[in-house]
Amino acid sequence: MKRRIYWLLPDLASARQAMHDLLQARVDIAHLHFAAREGQDMAGLHAANVWQTSDLVHAAKTGWVLGTACGVVVGLLAALLFPVFGDEPEWAVAVGLALLGGVVGAWSATMVGVSIPSPRLARFESAIAQGQVLLMVDLPPSRVREVEAMLEATHPEARFEGEEPRIPAIR
Repeated sequence: MKRRIYWLLPDLASARQAMHDLLQARVDIAHLHFAAREGQDMAGLHAANVWQTSDLVHAAKTGWVLGTACGVVVGLLAALLFPVFGDEPEWAVAVGLALLGGVVGAWSATMVGVSIPSPRLARFESAIAQGQVLLMVDLPPSRVREVEAMLEATHPEARFEGEEPRIPAIR
């Protein structure tokens, strides 16, 4: 598991310099994510994508659970009430419908979740709307203090905004 640290930078020039400094400190570019106001020129920055800016992962998990639950109910009803071969319940139908329900639930929920802003970023909305740039850095726990100290020393204009202790590998 990685940890995510959040920093607010006053403008794009500061964000570009911070990215350069982080790359010099051997932080992989894939672990740097910048979020800015819609329409700002993010050229030269590794912009955050839907994995970081939307509620996609939570929506997919919720959809999988609800879809599977619905699939189990429909599958059990189908297996018990409509046996295909003989009078015995068709358990394979129940399992198949449960899996299908999970997949359809996850897929449909992600279609909604991709359009919902991440609740993790809600506290930064006003700062971003005012033109500040949010920097998210995903780091192994052993490097968090080192990178925080480097950013504090080289970017006094930036504001440390906190740390998330556990970031799944998929984000």
